[in-house]
Amino acid sequence: MTTPKLDENAKGVFIISATPFEANGALDLESTDRMVDYYLEAGVSGMTILGVMGEAPKLTPDESMAFCQRVLKRVNDHVPIVVGVSAPSLGSIESLSSKVMDTGAAGVMVAPMPGLRTDRQIENYFHDVCRTIGDTPVVLQDYPPSTGVYFSVELLNKLFADLPSLKILKHEESPGLRKITQFRGDEKSGNRRRVSVLVGNGALYLPQELNRGVDGAMTGFAFAEMMVQVCSLHAVGKTEEAEDLFDAYLPLVRHEQQIGIGLSLRKEVLRRRGVISSAATRKPGPALDKTDEAELTALLNRLNRKLETLGKTPYLSLIHI
Repeated sequence: MTTPKLDENAKGVFIISATPFEANGALDLESTDRMVDYYLEAGVSGMTILGVMGEAPKLTPDESMAFCQRVLKRVNDHVPIVVGVSAPSLGSIESLSSKVMDTGAAGVMVAPMPGLRTDRQIENYFHDVCRTIGDTPVVLQDYPPSTGVYFSVELLNKLFADLPSLKILKHEESPGLRKITQFRGDEKSGNRRRVSVLVGNGALYLPQELNRGVDGAMTGFAFAEMMVQVCSLHAVGKTEEAEDLFDAYLPLVRHEQQIGIGLSLRKEVLRRRGVISSAATRKPGPALDKTDEAELTALLNRLNRKLETLGKTPYLSLIHI
């Protein structure tokens, strides 16, 4: 079985994967296997690795490739894998893109280089990237809070019209609901081809974004199955049921949005669920204190009560690994 390359029809949940570390900071490849198994059992449509929340900047080039190879081997072509390749130089983007595509990735994700200010600068940058990596399918990451680079809808329309290797818009501008509506409206009016739109922001606005016409999510959360179920319910018209399920998890979704410790919270939930062995983030990175852990316990207990009210299985029994 060979996984096809990314195209404009991508939908569902492409989970932004964490990168498991041992308590001493070493890459934890055994936990990586369990994590991949969990994501597949949760029903994700794909996985995105080596992103910002995957702590990619903290990995050496050799570690990045070791992690990528381990994930691809474990996935075994069951779902497409997208690899983040953003880097300061085109040479680095080209090198990593070539290696991961040769290893079996379905495409790469590229964010604009920080410091780009004008539409012309951004346009030239993505033309250079696509020219450099050839026909490799690209996810364009629109994440102004991280990059400081802002895309107008007009610029996005031009980029997707001019560069056929751009297949997916990863939309993470906040607030950005009107931007989604305008972007989709331009497609319907025939201004350019339809492309996949997957959203980030930790799924904070997922139900409303689905109502606006996105195809799914490309983001991280400690309960991948929630996002999968919300997208699946929405796809069959059960929007109220989807929103009710989302609401049960919303306090935890919001809690993960904290700058600094959000990833530590996500990893701690994955550790408690038996998915990874340690909640460690690689230094320099925050660690939870006793108050943080107590707050998290209270939120998880609240989640269980909400799920029981909805007739759903409490979270701890959802593990099958």
